[in-house]
Amino acid sequence: MTISTKGRYALRIMLDLAGHPGETVKLKEIASRQGISEKYMEQIIAVLNKAGCVRSTRGAQGGYQLVKAPAEYTVGMILRMTEGSLAPVECLAENALSCEREARCATVEIYRRIYEAVNHVIDTTTLQELLEIEQEKTELIQ
Repeated sequence: MTISTKGRYALRIMLDLAGHPGETVKLKEIASRQGISEKYMEQIIAVLNKAGCVRSTRGAQGGYQLVKAPAEYTVGMILRMTEGSLAPVECLAENALSCEREARCATVEIYRRIYEAVNHVIDTTTLQELLEIEQEKTELIQ
């Protein structure tokens, strides 16, 4: 399983917004801080907006902000919005077709463990935790 740039950038956008609580942040500012193309960000922010994770404000003072507190967003929630299934193999994906080998397949068990471990990590890690990690790392650099 590889997380695409869309998923990684969505997480960075949400983390950037989390670092500016109560502020309306312009995409141009996020793009500059994160080193992401503004055009690509527009596509990603549209997905986040449609999902109700961010709120947009139009006009000269317009921009984006989180709808909820950073502690209410999990990494899993954000990645699934942009990536879809995070299953390491197709047979474990939601709505997967039945596999004729399923009853005797030993390897699927290792993939299931990997999937459960990944889900546990991403579903228990919040944006707030990532924000705190980012702040700690920034302090170490300074």
